[in-house]
Amino acid sequence: MTRVGYAPGAFDLFHIGHLNLLRHARAHCDVLVAGVVSDEMLELAKGRRPVIPLAERLEIVRHVDLVDDVFVETQPDKLVTWQDVRFHVLFKGDDWRGTAKGDKLERDFAAVGVDVVYFPYTVHTSSSLLRRALALIEGDEWPGAAVGGGS
Repeated sequence: MTRVGYAPGAFDLFHIGHLNLLRHARAHCDVLVAGVVSDEMLELAKGRRPVIPLAERLEIVRHVDLVDDVFVETQPDKLVTWQDVRFHVLFKGDDWRGTAKGDKLERDFAAVGVDVVYFPYTVHTSSSLLRRALALIEGDEWPGAAVGGGS
């Protein structure tokens, strides 16, 4: 059986943390689908629009050799995404492990036979940190630049 993996993310300001997630994910599946969150979903989830628009983020992720296909996430329920993509394993950063969101994700996917696999979160680089650094270089605050959390 071909093992399909799914690695969701914003993939905004593509950086080494994104590459690390895709590299680790690729090693654990036969086919890797990267889920790229829509601009609207990012705004709902994080309270800010991405720096890089969806069409460009899709193009970047689509051309990473580790990725076999991309899927645009337009709603927050990963089980609905699973119904469309039919992956066998979901990959997340280990910053989700042991959280209420991570625990719910594990329960929901256990019910449909999908494994949730965590990989080390790249602490020293995140899109949020890059946003703050860019704001400092520009000499002003970007809307949402102080919002925490990585992508």
